[in-house]
Amino acid sequence: MTGLRLRTMTTGDLDTVLRLELALFGEEAWSRQMLVGELGQQPATRRYLVAEDDGEIVGYAGLLAAGGQADVLTIAVDAARWGRGVGSALLRQLLAEAAERGCTEVFLEVRADNARAQRLYRWWGFADVGIRRGYYQPSGTDAIVMRRPLTGPAPTGPGHGDGDGSGEAGA
Repeated sequence: MTGLRLRTMTTGDLDTVLRLELALFGEEAWSRQMLVGELGQQPATRRYLVAEDDGEIVGYAGLLAAGGQADVLTIAVDAARWGRGVGSALLRQLLAEAAERGCTEVFLEVRADNARAQRLYRWWGFADVGIRRGYYQPSGTDAIVMRRPLTGPAPTGPGHGDGDGSGEAGA
């Protein structure tokens, strides 16, 4: 990667984002209508980002922030870009956004069978707090609920914040 850039997602990005969504999540992918609805809530309670590498969208992420709490709604990275820091860059920006909005904690759900994403989240300081049985539909896969407190300045993650490259799968 020579030119990774994060920017706010727009409806003009949806065709590419939906292709990635389908490739990564199959029958559990979000629909166009769901994403349009989410984008319609920016910037009030949502923040959606795309990651571009030399002008090509290679990942995206979304955050819900309200009432002092934030939820990472989605993070997804093109499988060809896994292990290159794209997921960490997206997560770093979502955590910074949550802190800027005055949130004190961030939650997320991750597939119980997605060890790659779980490693990414744990590396960034998320801890397991529960399980939602059958959360992902139609597969019925369980979700691990994770939480990370936000204190002090905008978080940068452990070490230098570049990620260990082990976990950039969709969440």
